[in-house]
Amino acid sequence: MFGDMMNMMGKLKEAQKKVEETKKRLDTVLVDAASNDNKLKITLTANRTIKSIEIDDELLIDKEQLEDYLVLTLNKAIEKATQVNETELAAVAKEGMPNIPGMDLF
Repeated sequence: MFGDMMNMMGKLKEAQKKVEETKKRLDTVLVDAASNDNKLKITLTANRTIKSIEIDDELLIDKEQLEDYLVLTLNKAIEKATQVNETELAAVAKEGMPNIPGMDLF
């Protein structure tokens, strides 16, 4: 019984290490989003850190329009980055989980 418990604990620690490694790797995965007319382009990491913002000169004329573009495009970029992040971390976590009866129901 204790051997099984120790084995499970080892697998959990290994899974935790893989999750941490994946989080670091996601800092290098870039996600791009652009406004529908490509006047604003944003690049984030999969960990949702902004790397770059490109703004068309035309948007600099109207502050309110630029703010609207920023909100919409940033939200789009964050949503994409979150999907990549959650998919990657879920795959690593599931792969590393020990086989505990009943846990597959979640």
